[in-house]
Amino acid sequence: MALFNYKKVIKNKLNYSIINLVMKMSKILIVEDDGTIRLGLKYYLEQENYEVIESENGEYALNLLEQNKDISLILLDINLPDINGFDLFEKIKANRDIPVIFLTANDLEVSIVRGLDMGADDYITKPFKARELISRIKNVLRRTSKEESSVIKIKDIVIDMKQAKVFKNNTDVMLTALEYKILLILALSPNVVFTREKILADIWDVNEEYVNDNTLTVYIKRIREKIEDDPSYPKIIETVRGIGYKIGD
Repeated sequence: MALFNYKKVIKNKLNYSIINLVMKMSKILIVEDDGTIRLGLKYYLEQENYEVIESENGEYALNLLEQNKDISLILLDINLPDINGFDLFEKIKANRDIPVIFLTANDLEVSIVRGLDMGADDYITKPFKARELISRIKNVLRRTSKEESSVIKIKDIVIDMKQAKVFKNNTDVMLTALEYKILLILALSPNVVFTREKILADIWDVNEEYVNDNTLTVYIKRIREKIEDDPSYPKIIETVRGIGYKIGD
């Protein structure tokens, strides 16, 4: 008769806990005035290991957004007691780029088109099936996470790694291949201090042009002139005296 393997059971439970901890990363904000619907949504989302916060009106939803910078997605009802859902959507998007799925009892095409034209990620009408909603949420999160993984945002600078382009306030910044590589090395690890030697080692094979310690200083200066508001007082590429450089907060 096989012996009961306690160590294996403990290991499996530990692995299961770790998997649940990793999965429970996406925080979803429900903005819905109907308490019964909120309760049902919260239950189903938590069964899928999402963290859920909720609001019954637009004003409190905006407060929650201010307090929670890690919200991954918003389920937004169109008909709220204090503000129209479309107007709230515009307020949210003016400050945060968060995926939004509209919830509404109105299945008129004009209303659906309006929501999607405004930039909503999806639109689902009540009553809806829980599995369908969960599926739509997963699709939106999957799509947006792929988009975000190829884009780095630092203050007013956006680095689009798919296009190998850099934008400042939505304006294309013209960088050379080597300037782009240096910026990307730093941007991929914000707040990590890179020694000058480490940067030189990482860019060694990028270009046939020889880069030494002095020319690295010149390249950093050129990059700052293109991306900083005031290159004399850089806020993006910071100098760590005697060591190297880092991307600041």
